[in-house]
Amino acid sequence: MGLLVEPVPSENRLPSKVDVVVVGGGIVGASVALFLARRGVKVALCEKGNIAGEQSSRNWGWVRQGHRDLRELPLMIKSLRLWERMNEDLDSETGFRRAGILFAADSDENVAQNEAWLDKARQHQIDARMVSGSELQRLVPGADKRWKAGLFCATDGRAEPLFATSAVAIAARRSGASVLTNCAVRGLELSAGRVSAIVTEHGRIFCSTVVIAAGAWSRRILKDLNITLPQLKVRGSVMRTSPVEGGPEAALWSTEFALRKRIDGGYSIANGYANVVSIVPDSFRFLVNFLPALRSDLRSLRLRVDDRFIKEWSESRPMPLDEISPYERTRVLDPAPDSAYLRIAFDRLKKAFPVFASATVVQEWAGLM
Repeated sequence: MGLLVEPVPSENRLPSKVDVVVVGGGIVGASVALFLARRGVKVALCEKGNIAGEQSSRNWGWVRQGHRDLRELPLMIKSLRLWERMNEDLDSETGFRRAGILFAADSDENVAQNEAWLDKARQHQIDARMVSGSELQRLVPGADKRWKAGLFCATDGRAEPLFATSAVAIAARRSGASVLTNCAVRGLELSAGRVSAIVTEHGRIFCSTVVIAAGAWSRRILKDLNITLPQLKVRGSVMRTSPVEGGPEAALWSTEFALRKRIDGGYSIANGYANVVSIVPDSFRFLVNFLPALRSDLRSLRLRVDDRFIKEWSESRPMPLDEISPYERTRVLDPAPDSAYLRIAFDRLKKAFPVFASATVVQEWAGLM
């Protein structure tokens, strides 16, 4: 059963000319289109499949500052200010709630990692602190497990991936943007070294600026323009449960599981310490680029040799703009979830939180991030 993302119907006609074309209908692309349209920019949003069809609907639904790369923190602080008033601003439910996010530590090593990040993040004056004892237990009602300590960011929140991006895209359309789904961008046309148009499967749109917000596809699109974007993908798996009474309001990460309360009363559950990475040709091309990240997080990576290697190798050659592109052959990246890791996480969750003992698994899915 696929994810039931809130549908966003496509425009019936392709605009002949706009100022900006945004490639990719995820949360980033939809947001770019919205804010440009509100500033009076003529913009078209092109999505090869459906709005939020890939990682924007398949993620955990966390809106966080905690444990961010410090280079991202200033942007995330501003982003949370927007999320705070998003429902009112869009006149639509995004599921956003400021409930906080807790990174729980069950070892001295984990505690030290949390403290080290917090020491560096203090310069940004975010509302984050270390918690322990009774203060920590109040954040995890219903838990039998006792963690040593945790990093808690009270101003972090959660949103619903199944309809947050759709709400943004619909608001962008109301503001004047053209929203085009099932409209793959095959490539760009240049004149005198500058963008002059994009070529879609349905025809050409003249423009002077293009924003690539294509998520896992960005590397492939930019490669045809001789622009190298070092990018590798991680397969993340998630399950959702039936409604649970008495569980935590704050989202929680631990080495055994991660959870987020959903607006329907159920929870999204993931394995907090298992990231599946398929070995692909770019794994070797970008080995040096990603070596520091590999060394720092090697224990959480699960390397796999699977069909992604042949698929990405076969799709790597440049395609003429008058031929069917890889983006049309694969409208949605829909990998199978890693059920074994999810079941391990769910079993550990039920031991830590007896209130989840009667919860049932409603759905599992995965995404390439």
